[in-house]
Amino acid sequence: MGILTVKSVSKSFGSAEVLKDVDFSVEEDEIFFVLGPSGCGKTTLLRIITGFLSPDRGKVLLSGRDITYMPPAKRNIGMVFQNYALWPHMNVRQNVGYGLEVKKLPSDLIKSKVEKVLEITKLGPSVDKFPPHLSGGQQQRVALARAIVAEPKVLLLDEPLSNLDAKLREEMRSEIRRIQRETRITMVYVTHDQKEAMSLGSRITVLDEGRIIQTGTPYELYTEPRNNFVASFLGDINIIDGRVASSAGETLDILTGEGRFSVAKSKEVAAGDRVKLAFRPENITFGGRMNQVRCRVSDIEYYGETFKVRVVGETGWQGELKAFSGDIQKMEKGSVISFCVKPENFIIFAE
Repeated sequence: MGILTVKSVSKSFGSAEVLKDVDFSVEEDEIFFVLGPSGCGKTTLLRIITGFLSPDRGKVLLSGRDITYMPPAKRNIGMVFQNYALWPHMNVRQNVGYGLEVKKLPSDLIKSKVEKVLEITKLGPSVDKFPPHLSGGQQQRVALARAIVAEPKVLLLDEPLSNLDAKLREEMRSEIRRIQRETRITMVYVTHDQKEAMSLGSRITVLDEGRIIQTGTPYELYTEPRNNFVASFLGDINIIDGRVASSAGETLDILTGEGRFSVAKSKEVAAGDRVKLAFRPENITFGGRMNQVRCRVSDIEYYGETFKVRVVGETGWQGELKAFSGDIQKMEKGSVISFCVKPENFIIFAE
């Protein structure tokens, strides 16, 4: 059992079932992500873990202790809110130490704990500044410092980077990773941003319509998604409808409108089964003959070191490819190209 366990948790509001038998366990000293689209039940799950909501069924355990109906203040779970929730009339030092003062800890202990956390979060030069005079990244670090200084067993983060611009979000992802490594605090991070989850998460659980679809490492979820939803939510994916022509040994022969493909067997399917044949835009090569797809370039988007090439197959299938500068020189809108996918780079979804 991990440090935090959510066991068969369900929650309804009226006739709407928001969470349906949610199960997962968070290990000590990891960054665990709950990832899903808006409306999938993430916020409800977070409120149940913090104690602001009670589940209809199921339990929440912290270090093996049942805390399902324990008041929030007694759970020893920290929280970093999306809007930071800093006191505007308190400077950085006062914001960070406020929770410890409420607990009536000795002043010298408060001072030492605050100084240590200010050093970890690199807020030393800003201790006398007030929140309105801080950048978004600095405010985020203050919110982290205020939560960390209380030494919670688990720290929950509710989409903490959503208010920052793209460049600052990238910088803060690195900061959160560094702070977690230095403090070794277990983090549960709730977001709809797959880049945050993939770059920061030790493990990710994907939530959709109140149910957990798949849990695993970022690599496992990206390379072996359980279904089309997980594959699409964790990056771009191309999908071609097909039918299994034959299944022999470790190889499948799959017939599609775009041609016949030899595919490494990753799922148990039988001849005649209809399947979805999927592959990532970057898992292609230009040229070659095996598993070749002939298509027309409909658009090219420039992203610096890479290009996104939109293509249309001979039967009208539409897909996206990732190309580098050396490849793009041979293409232009309207040109006919061909690409290949290695058998092991296909993902199969049974219909």
